[in-house]
Amino acid sequence: MKIILKKDVIGLGYKDEVLTVKDGYGRNYLLPQGYAVLATEKAVKALNEELKQRAHKIAKIKADAEAKAAQFDGVSVSIEAKVSEGRNIYGSVGPKEISAALANKGIECDAKLIKMKAAKALGNYEATIMFHREVVVSLPVEVISDAPIAKAAPAPAPVVEEAPAEEEATEEVAE
Repeated sequence: MKIILKKDVIGLGYKDEVLTVKDGYGRNYLLPQGYAVLATEKAVKALNEELKQRAHKIAKIKADAEAKAAQFDGVSVSIEAKVSEGRNIYGSVGPKEISAALANKGIECDAKLIKMKAAKALGNYEATIMFHREVVVSLPVEVISDAPIAKAAPAPAPVVEEAPAEEEATEEVAE
């Protein structure tokens, strides 16, 4: 089924895109929710005419997205998490936590724009922020422990006492 998106649908596409989706998904979800319309010949012509008229507005939207993306040059995020004895953390770190960490740095970013597989262990990760279909920013994320990791002091080497040498008595057997 060919459709034209009327709104951005995360994971599917952006507004005014012509897409092919499965019939059930289009008929039972996208069309009733008002996210899309059928891509008839008449609707596609109307869309093309509207896009020509809105070209300068689209350029402004893209420029605004690029300005937002410029805020993220050289920015990285460190997020503290509670850690078990290993390197695994309790829970996970995802877009919501990244958005909160960015807000602490004074940068506003909606968690819905951030794409990252949930981090379930300490380490470095890469988050993707999608401001516009053509403006995508990569953000380094480091998940660190909230408590300093106590390094175990090297254990003293065990003292081995030498046992006194046993004298072997040799007995001669008389025959």
